[in-house]
Amino acid sequence: MTKFSAFLKDEAGAVTVDWVVLTAAVVGLGLLIFSYVRPGVSNLASAIGDELENAQTTMTTSGTTTP
Repeated sequence: MTKFSAFLKDEAGAVTVDWVVLTAAVVGLGLLIFSYVRPGVSNLASAIGDELENAQTTMTTSGTTTP
């Protein structure tokens, strides 16, 4: 039973487990934050695209660009 008790007392892999848990927590928080930020970024990108399209239309109709 000494090998089994030595195995239970061994802490060599404990640091690895700590890093895995910490990394999983960071990734989880990143995904959570991304789910809240994504709709706002998508709306902003859509608004920017609309403004650029309006600017292109305005410049084309006023004759400042060549078709």
